[in-house]
Amino acid sequence: MNRPLRIVCLLFPQVTQLDLTGPAQVFARMPDTEVVYVWHRIEPVPTDAGFAMLPTAAFAGAGQADVLFVPGGKGSFDLFDDEVALGFVRTQAENARYVTSVCTGSFALGAAGLLTGRRATSHWGSLHLLAEFGAIPTSERVVRDGDVITGAGVSSGIDFALTLTAELFGDNVAKRIQLGIEYDPAPPFDAGSPARPDADPGEVARWIAGVDAARGPLVRRAAARLGR
Repeated sequence: MNRPLRIVCLLFPQVTQLDLTGPAQVFARMPDTEVVYVWHRIEPVPTDAGFAMLPTAAFAGAGQADVLFVPGGKGSFDLFDDEVALGFVRTQAENARYVTSVCTGSFALGAAGLLTGRRATSHWGSLHLLAEFGAIPTSERVVRDGDVITGAGVSSGIDFALTLTAELFGDNVAKRIQLGIEYDPAPPFDAGSPARPDADPGEVARWIAGVDAARGPLVRRAAARLGR
C-alpha cells in the first residue's frame, strides 16, 4: 500500500463517546495510519457525555476505508432511518479490509445488511437482538468472523482496537501501544458483565427488559426492511 492505512470512523449524534474515543486513542498510535471521522457535515456532533466532537470529513470526502469502524450508543439506532449513512456504511464495506464496530455499533452494521450469518457481539444488554439481522450473537469481548471484527460494550473498545492493531501490525506493536496508554485494568468491583460475581441479577433483568421495550421494535422494523 502506497499510502497510510485509512481508518474511517462514523461519528454520529448521541454516540457513546468512549465507544469512539477508546479505540481512537489506540488508532492514533498505530504506525503510518490516518484516522478520519465522518458525518453528513463538518460541524459539531453531540455525544452522550454532554460534549461535542468535530468530524474531519463529510461522507463525500472520506476516501475509501481500509478499516471501517462504527461505534455505538443511542444514535446507532437512529441510523436505521438514515439511508444516506447506511448507504455510506455499505459502500465503504464493499472494499474495506476490515468492517468493525464496538458496542451497539454492530446494530448499524446489521441494519446495513452486513452481519447475515456472521458471528458478532455487542453490549450484553442488546446482544440477543442481533439475531433479528441474521447475525449469530456471540458473548465474547472481541469477536472476529472473517473480515468483520466486533467488540462488546463500551470499554471493550480498547480490547478491540488492540486486537485490530495486532492483526494489522503484529503483537509487538499492539503491546507497545498497550504499555504506552497504561491499559492495565484493575476495576474496584467485579461487576463488569452479567456473568461477574458482583453484578446484580435484578439490574441485569431490568436493563434487558428496558432494551427490549425501547429498541426491540426499532430493530425488528429495520430487519423487516432487509426482508428478514
